[in-house]
Amino acid sequence: MLNNLNPQFPDPIMQLITLCREDTRDTKIDLGVGVYKDGTGQTPVMQAVRAASKKVWDNETTKVYTGLPGDPAFGQAMRELVLADSVDAGRVGVIGTPGGTGAIRQAFELARLANPDVTVWTSNPTWPNHLAILKFMGIPNTEYAYFDEVSCRVDFDAMMDSLKDVKAGDMVLLHGCCHNPTGANLTLEQFGLVADLIADKGALALVDIAYQGFGDGLEEDAAPTRLLASKLPEMLIAASCSKNFGVYRERTGCLMAISEDASMTAKTQANMNYLNRVAFSFPPDHGARLVTTVLTDEELTAQWKTELENVRLSMLGLRTQLSDELRQRTNSDRFDFIAKHRGMFSRIGATPEEVMKMREDFAIYMVSDSRMNIAGLTPKTVPLLAEAIAKSCK
Repeated sequence: MLNNLNPQFPDPIMQLITLCREDTRDTKIDLGVGVYKDGTGQTPVMQAVRAASKKVWDNETTKVYTGLPGDPAFGQAMRELVLADSVDAGRVGVIGTPGGTGAIRQAFELARLANPDVTVWTSNPTWPNHLAILKFMGIPNTEYAYFDEVSCRVDFDAMMDSLKDVKAGDMVLLHGCCHNPTGANLTLEQFGLVADLIADKGALALVDIAYQGFGDGLEEDAAPTRLLASKLPEMLIAASCSKNFGVYRERTGCLMAISEDASMTAKTQANMNYLNRVAFSFPPDHGARLVTTVLTDEELTAQWKTELENVRLSMLGLRTQLSDELRQRTNSDRFDFIAKHRGMFSRIGATPEEVMKMREDFAIYMVSDSRMNIAGLTPKTVPLLAEAIAKSCK
């Protein structure tokens, strides 16, 4: 039977990693993979997470299953981190998932359970795996305008015009902060207007928040999600701990569902539990336990917040440095948007041909749509990238 399987094309980002690894040039720069790297090019374990790991090791007495939704303490900690007091806790159901990707998949599954004819609206562009999962599941997808390729900023008027066609029962997927792949984000006021439109249409919002703390700060990055939660009767939130806790390989995430009122929460939670059961039974626990330990220990929380802020400021510093270097080399403000973008990524508006020229001539590896991982840079490699962009992009 297996000989009937169709070939699968390699994931472009995974393929890019391989190409970069095989490149023998000493000056090569990998800006494709979506992980944070420090000034030495490493992705270290956060000290708060390391301390939490020891604490878990010393105190854990069993490896028995936690339950279909995962550890309730993890769900509570994540609800408080993402939503704070923006919505009545009694309206929120939570399940643990294998990373943010698992949360997105379960969100799509839950929406389809609620409405078998659901159409999911995604920004153009969006994280490619959003589209791949929807295609695999056979769920209709419609794109809404989002990014202006010329200015490399959000085209909000075009976005709102696109969303006028949203129907009742549709799902609108929004990036809570640090838009992937563009780095260009809505203002808080614009998020409020989008919330009003979604409410008027009778649609369901799904917020993908994978980079809380990487943009303008923990509270600032959560503000759009909290605003949406306070304005909408129902909402789904897919949250990832991979980046802001640095627990990538632990696959730690959760899906939160806000029901219209607390009386509906039990039914929503039961459906979420069911989806976990038929997908993987019980979600991974080790990473969730590390995150919970950090968030429920005042000393570890403070240490984690300091580390996370250092990561955020490091990326902002790299953005400012790159923007300044490009201003000097191009004698223009064309790339000033890089300093205004937030998160790990920026899409710089280069053509696939220009991206290829940077790869061939300068050993710069970025995705063909010109998405680059700012966190893949160091202060020493920023000038090399600036030179490649200045000489390759018209």
